[in-house]
Amino acid sequence: MKAYLALAAALLWAPAFAETRTIGTLGQVPLVEALDTADLPAAKTSRFWFQGGDTAIGQHWLVPVIVIKGARPGPRLLLTAGIHGDELNGIGIIHRLVGMIDPTTLAGTLVAVPGLNPPGLLQNTREFASDDSRSAANLNREMPGDPQGNYVAQHAGLLWQKLLRPNADLAVDLHTQSRGTAYVLYAFASTAQTQRMAGLMAPDVLKLDRGEDGTVENELTRAGVPAITLELGEPGRFDEAMIARGTAGILNLMRERKMLAGNVVEPPANMVTGNSLAVITAPRGGWATLAAPLGSKVEEGQTIATMADAFGRVTDTLLAPRSGTIASAFTDPRRERGSLIVRIIWQNEAPECRYGCP
Repeated sequence: MKAYLALAAALLWAPAFAETRTIGTLGQVPLVEALDTADLPAAKTSRFWFQGGDTAIGQHWLVPVIVIKGARPGPRLLLTAGIHGDELNGIGIIHRLVGMIDPTTLAGTLVAVPGLNPPGLLQNTREFASDDSRSAANLNREMPGDPQGNYVAQHAGLLWQKLLRPNADLAVDLHTQSRGTAYVLYAFASTAQTQRMAGLMAPDVLKLDRGEDGTVENELTRAGVPAITLELGEPGRFDEAMIARGTAGILNLMRERKMLAGNVVEPPANMVTGNSLAVITAPRGGWATLAAPLGSKVEEGQTIATMADAFGRVTDTLLAPRSGTIASAFTDPRRERGSLIVRIIWQNEAPECRYGCP
């Protein structure tokens, strides 16, 4: 039985290598249903529309892909963005990087996908397209998907089998915080190898985290492709400072992997590393005021925020349950009961919590 399960797992995670299959053009850009960067010319930038899952009106979601294939062999770095449709800074980073990298001086291949979730991007929402119940799935919990599954699983499965997994030796998935909240520059890592990758991004906070099933980061890492998640500020806009920092971090990673020439900048000495979070949520609906700003260090018992009712009367004073650093916080003062006020990151020294507590 164990041998059977091992074989099944190997087949599940095996990359679905297939030659690039072009099925047409759209605005002079090739439309493909499968991509293999080995088929592409060296020392050149290529652009494609990738045909994803089908929609309720019998069309397909189209995903933009940019491939910069270097003049010399090297690793394939996969960059993904927009799997949550209101998280935009990663798209800005990819657009900037593509304009900076000369394929004639590149070793290896940069595979950039600035918009995994077309319906979410169109609707400015975190989620994928809604179903008949008007509920919508989180595409970043659906990997590796299933091309024969329902509409969400199909889109995820096509992305995974025909685009992402076959064209990656390492990966960075680009995000922001969710609506109404913001992160510092925040990286997730789940292994020693990905911890190094995350540190090269020069984040304010590096969270060692076992992650969740179905995410791009964790499923790629599980499949043998070291991957990190990089969170950059808040949703719904291009933040110039975050885009510049994220771009610099990816270039630094490329230098370490010998894709680009130049010196590698080591992780900053003041980078906060932690493996546990203390989450403070709103005890009731009302108006919140932050007393300790995003990124600040706090002590246990310190006032973090206050809540007020519709008349401005303070109803609650929220205290830090432990010492640490505020890694994310609300930006919209209208807080529903149970919604995020802040997350405080701290280091749990228990051996089982090295890469996040189980």
